[in-house]
Amino acid sequence: MNIPTAKRYSTLLGGRELIIETGKYAKLVAGSVTVRYGDTVVLVTAHMSDTAADTDFLPLTVEYEERHYAIGKIPGSFQRREGRPGTQATLNARITDRQIRPLFPKGLRNEVQVIITVLSADRENDPAMIAAIGASAALSISNIPWDGPTACVSVGYVDGQYVLYPSLQTLADSQLELTVAASEDAVLMVEASADELPEDTMVGAITFAQREMQGVIELIKRMRAEIGQEKLPVEPPLSPSEEDKERLYQEAVAAGLKEVLLTPSKKERSAKTKALRDALISKHVPEVANEEDARRVALLKEAFASAVQRESRRMILEEDLRADGRAPEDIRPIWIEVGVLPKTHGSAVFTRGETQVLGVTTLGTGKDDRLIDDLGLETSETFMLHYNFPPFSTGEVKRLRGVSRRELGHGNLARRALERMMPSQDTFGYVVRVVAETLESNGSSSMASVCAATLSMMDAGVPLKKPVAGIAMGLIKEGDTYKILSDILGSEDALGDMDFKVTGTHDGVTALQMDIKIKGITPEIMRAALEQARVGRRHILNLMDEVLSAPRSEVSKNAPRILTVQIPVDKIGAVIGPGGKQIRELEALGVQIDIEESGLVKIYSEEASAAEAVREQIEALTATPEVGKTYDGRVAKITEFGAFVTLFPGTDGLLHISQIAEERVHNIEDYLKVGDTLKVKIAGIDSRGKLDLVRPELEGKVPPRAGRTGSPRGGRPDGRNGGGRR
Repeated sequence: MNIPTAKRYSTLLGGRELIIETGKYAKLVAGSVTVRYGDTVVLVTAHMSDTAADTDFLPLTVEYEERHYAIGKIPGSFQRREGRPGTQATLNARITDRQIRPLFPKGLRNEVQVIITVLSADRENDPAMIAAIGASAALSISNIPWDGPTACVSVGYVDGQYVLYPSLQTLADSQLELTVAASEDAVLMVEASADELPEDTMVGAITFAQREMQGVIELIKRMRAEIGQEKLPVEPPLSPSEEDKERLYQEAVAAGLKEVLLTPSKKERSAKTKALRDALISKHVPEVANEEDARRVALLKEAFASAVQRESRRMILEEDLRADGRAPEDIRPIWIEVGVLPKTHGSAVFTRGETQVLGVTTLGTGKDDRLIDDLGLETSETFMLHYNFPPFSTGEVKRLRGVSRRELGHGNLARRALERMMPSQDTFGYVVRVVAETLESNGSSSMASVCAATLSMMDAGVPLKKPVAGIAMGLIKEGDTYKILSDILGSEDALGDMDFKVTGTHDGVTALQMDIKIKGITPEIMRAALEQARVGRRHILNLMDEVLSAPRSEVSKNAPRILTVQIPVDKIGAVIGPGGKQIRELEALGVQIDIEESGLVKIYSEEASAAEAVREQIEALTATPEVGKTYDGRVAKITEFGAFVTLFPGTDGLLHISQIAEERVHNIEDYLKVGDTLKVKIAGIDSRGKLDLVRPELEGKVPPRAGRTGSPRGGRPDGRNGGGRR
């Protein structure tokens, strides 16, 4: 049997061996590798079509395929096979996509497909980072034009120390969950959630990650040098000449391009820009009579777009003037409404310039949580944030499809921004779902979603630890000169060199997302951007505080009521009852009951009185008698030597005839009757668990009975001796 010989490469990453192999599996594609870290193994393939697609963009797709056999499970679906990639798989694919996409040559129009298949997952090492490294290796050794290599690592922060590639278990105790993708000399992508960390700590984590991944980059460079294929040529796209670009720029400036760009309204500015473009082009091509004329018009449109970008960047760098007239650090006007929808549990509208998001919060019961059925640790999600971006938000007409990868990514960023400020389930037992509906979009609707979500949850009465706000930062850089922009417009995102989204409280950063389009973003620039973001974030938080400074004192009247009671673990069976009979009887009173393994019982009801009544019954079912504690008892049986009093279901005690009244009692029924309620106190519990009761109001007025703490005394309502648990 001729088994292909694999090429094996390895390096240390975070003190553990990272192994990349190629030449053994999936050999019909341009590039194929397996990457192993611990017992997590991924297969990554990269391939490109032979012909260019008829598009004006790079048709790149990155697919992340999870296989349940990787953790020794059979899928739980009806067909017992994997379906479409879940949310986390899609987010993992985005990590790889954002890492590799900027390094493809401009003008490449062949379809490129990178497929990641998780073959083995040890639930300790996150496959997403390993997959991104595998994509870099597969592209580097392939014939696909690509300006790598890159690497991707995660960083935690535990006890004041950075931790490279922390295990999934370590992340549970980490104040930081950071993902960084970088090339040898440039950070390409950053994604993070943090527990209100200082800006300097965040910059330190990013620089730490880039430094520590250099060994992986050197390993892939060695692979490329030893076994890499020659890259296929890329035909440069048809583009306007430098002469055409310079001529059209000068003509546009002379025709008032600056004044057009300073139009405040996006819609009006777009219309004026298009009118100016068409007027200039018509001077060069008065009539489109043939294909050559059409081609000339297309090139002039591209030249005009270049002129708009050039003038916009010049205005910022030389005049501190942005397209809508703001200075670099200025934030657009903000207005806020809360409680805008009558039947929802919480709602808020956050508007910043021409970006507007409606946040809506729904409070659910314990049965509304979302089971995470992926290859990570088995968990359920009690806080969800879903982001929607309909076409009307940008004034367009498009076909409504399923949730896009962009929507999943933006929603995940907003969720991570808020998750560390959510109350614990012990203090607030609701499942919380927030939906961010983008109503208008002209720059960073994801950051507006963070603000709208915060306000809507506070409107619903969710006791957030602190309010959170978000702001998107941009960068214009030419040589050593640069300007950092606060609260960027959509056009500034397109023409700028960085998209840096920062969320946090007044006290620190809770999330980051950064995509960088140029080399040379230094730690000093990142520090400056984070400091400017901190000032802007606090400005937004102050405006939010003016409208709603703290969560409502009570949850929305439209939300289900929730009460909690902690019971001993060994009493869970008493609440459930044989075959679930007891819990069904309790839920028939108009409540829903969730019992956790810890003994925490959550009672949900639309009516507070029903929840309170069920809580009292559960406390009674699980109560343990305590000496010295007073109870509201009910007389169950009267005998010649005393009355048996039920304290709670299944437990009764004896109130001796000598403890019923100050005077001598001859006939107990002159004082008590079956069914009477009275306060009694447990005076003692003997070695057999029998309870001796007294009336608290008579203590000190009648002498205690001798031998109260241990001797037999009397019988039970069922005719047996003693009192205690039934």
